[in-house]
Amino acid sequence: MSTAPQVLLAHHLKQLKLPTVLREYDKVARECARDGVDHPRYLLRLIELELIDRERRTVERRIRAARFPAVKSFDTFDFAAIPSLNKPLVLELARCEYILRRENVIALGNSGTGKTHAALALGLAACQKGFTVAFTTAAALVNQLMEARDERRLLKLQRELAAVKLLIVDELGYVPLTATGAELLFEVFSQRYERGSTIVTSNLPFEDWTQVLGSERLTGALLDRLTHHVSILTMNGDSYRLKQSAGRRRSAARAEQYPASDTIDPDTGQITTT
Repeated sequence: MSTAPQVLLAHHLKQLKLPTVLREYDKVARECARDGVDHPRYLLRLIELELIDRERRTVERRIRAARFPAVKSFDTFDFAAIPSLNKPLVLELARCEYILRRENVIALGNSGTGKTHAALALGLAACQKGFTVAFTTAAALVNQLMEARDERRLLKLQRELAAVKLLIVDELGYVPLTATGAELLFEVFSQRYERGSTIVTSNLPFEDWTQVLGSERLTGALLDRLTHHVSILTMNGDSYRLKQSAGRRRSAARAEQYPASDTIDPDTGQITTT
């Protein structure tokens, strides 16, 4: 019978969906007894733990729902490698106030300069601030739209895309679109105009977007909507990936020149004999 209260308490806490309270109440009770903490403060500690854990789980759900190809933040972003990038603007965008204003962000620059990393980091910040996010590439989104049209569920998909607080469309410009694909993509952007925020990354300057969309009229209408309320990130510079690849090749070449007992620092190139 002595275990009955614990069994009932566990049952009730599960019913109330308070897993952190269930997991922590005994340990926190012992800590509060040791420190002479009264009952209200004991309950306060438990509820604070539950709220913190609940917010963490909610953020994790938003991140999973966003379908990021990788979770990246600005903590690992090398701003020094992209001198053209306006760092204060990026850090201001990370506060996510542009989403409240339903404004857009466009990142333009060479391939491999961190546009996707920046978009992912802004997406992560939005998830942490409580906004719903969806990530896709332009080519994948167009394929998804065309499949939905063929299966008679295009309106449903369009409503879902319009409802997301932040839509990230990566790699616009890498794959030319068909006329139908370009029109479907335009419709997505048009439906989000002044209703939700969109981030677009592209390796092409605006004047070359017609090569992808195939129509000057459509390109003009698209840019008119995207750039009405927009922050533009200029990200021209040397490719991160090319730098990393070149560094690996240099390290491999040095390794062939020295015995296995010698250690090569990949960053400085200095040789240490062991």
